[in-house]
Amino acid sequence: MFGMKEVLLHVLFEHAAGYALFAVKEVEEIGMLMPQVEESVLNVGKFNSVVKLAAFFPFKSAQAALENINAISEGVVHADLKLFLETNLPSGSKKKAVLGVADGKIGAALQEELGLSIQTGGVVAEIIRGVRLHFHSLVKGLTAQAASKAQLGLGHSYSRAKVKFNVNRADNMIIQSIALLDQLDKDINTFSMRVREWYGYHFPELIKIVSDNSTYCKLAKLIGNRKELSEESLEALEEVTMDSAKAQAILDASRSSMGMDISPIDLINIESFSSRVVSLTAYRQELQEYLRSKMGQVAPNLAALIGDVVGARLISHAGSLTNLAKYPASTVQILGAEKALFRALKTRGNTPKYGLIFHSTFIGRAAAKNKGRISRYLANKCTIASRIDCFSEVPTSVFGDKLRDQVEERLSFYETGETPRKNLDVMKEAVAEASEVAAEIKRKLDKKEKKKKKREKRKLEALSTAEGEEEKVEVKKVKTNGDAEAHGNGEADGSVKKKKKKAAAEEEEEVTTNGVDEAAPAKKKKKRKSETVEAEVKEVEEPEQTEKKKKKKKKAAEDE
Repeated sequence: MFGMKEVLLHVLFEHAAGYALFAVKEVEEIGMLMPQVEESVLNVGKFNSVVKLAAFFPFKSAQAALENINAISEGVVHADLKLFLETNLPSGSKKKAVLGVADGKIGAALQEELGLSIQTGGVVAEIIRGVRLHFHSLVKGLTAQAASKAQLGLGHSYSRAKVKFNVNRADNMIIQSIALLDQLDKDINTFSMRVREWYGYHFPELIKIVSDNSTYCKLAKLIGNRKELSEESLEALEEVTMDSAKAQAILDASRSSMGMDISPIDLINIESFSSRVVSLTAYRQELQEYLRSKMGQVAPNLAALIGDVVGARLISHAGSLTNLAKYPASTVQILGAEKALFRALKTRGNTPKYGLIFHSTFIGRAAAKNKGRISRYLANKCTIASRIDCFSEVPTSVFGDKLRDQVEERLSFYETGETPRKNLDVMKEAVAEASEVAAEIKRKLDKKEKKKKKREKRKLEALSTAEGEEEKVEVKKVKTNGDAEAHGNGEADGSVKKKKKKAAAEEEEEVTTNGVDEAAPAKKKKKRKSETVEAEVKEVEEPEQTEKKKKKKKKAAEDE
């Protein structure tokens, strides 16, 4: 299958751990693709006899791995890869070395930059399959667990980098909120009908007086038992209905109602259900405000042109703003009317003129004969608006407003025949205005960033000063503790010395009293000894003198 000749084929393998270069002994093209040989790739021992690791370049960090893998996916030769191949590929041989790569894109880039002869597919694909399977055993010091961890980590970071998720311009939130808004509309409608039917047994006349669902639920909660309604509750009814005539009509109807009586427990249940429906209606309004603000951030031009709800429905139906921007105007026109389109194609009937964009105000205002024309024109403008929103750096609604004016002019042209402005002139005006608005927004953002930086600096300075003060306090504490310890030690030393002196004096006294003379080495001890001896001598002399005086007195007495 192969001969022991000079290695001519090298295979480059890109792994999450690093770049690996494998030397392949000369292989027969036909033999390599045989089923028996394909099976031998699965065996590590047989595969090692064909392929040998020539060099391995591990990535220094996860960031370096991500940079290299991004470069490979884009068909760009990274500096690390270039250095690795220049260092490890054999040069100076008669026959030019062939490099096998998995991806033709990176192969073309390597051929252009390094002048290598590149091979892809066939034998190379089979060898790379074997390398991928036995990579951890071919590279020393790399375990299967470490290799899988590296692959998982790099896979996650690569996916995150590819998605390039921007928190402020996430169209996923629009898709979810418009879906929830539609669901809420259905649910509120169903629940309101249930409240009407339930409370209608007690007060059937209220259904005819109040047509709005949310107002009906509020009134059902407020009124409760119709028999308890009086002139005093007229003000409260006026607050809910916003109409004094309606409030009076409700009061009059309650007095002469043909509804049945209702028990307090049933009334409690109706009231609690009505309050739930009222809270759902309030939440729906909050959600609509949220959707409006999100559309202003993500797709301001589309929202300005066609409205928040219709624009959000278009984005939701397309899947994302990017997908909508990629669609042609003809697709946007019938987006949402796919069933009608395929039915028309199947039956060879007339295709639909509009889909979701029918809900915009423009098509409703157009005459029947112009509905198709205005829907086509509107779809065209929607496509332009969605592309501007998708690919512009600073979101502004300038283009959306201008495009809306154009659609208005086209409507008036269909009705009155007044010629609209040219698209080129309108777009020039829009570009000039948009650049000014973008500059203003950037200025505001810069100011905000500067303020943020100043706040951070102040915080850091405050932290550093606080830390400095704490350190000073700690140093002072340490000093005071040291002084106290030293003072305590000094006193202790003094007391010890005093005790020692006292003990020494006592010892000396004992020695002198016993009449034993001991030579003391220190001068102080000698002094003390001499002092004690003198004191004893004096004591001995004093009794002798007194005895002499006594004798003299006796003699004098005798003589007398």
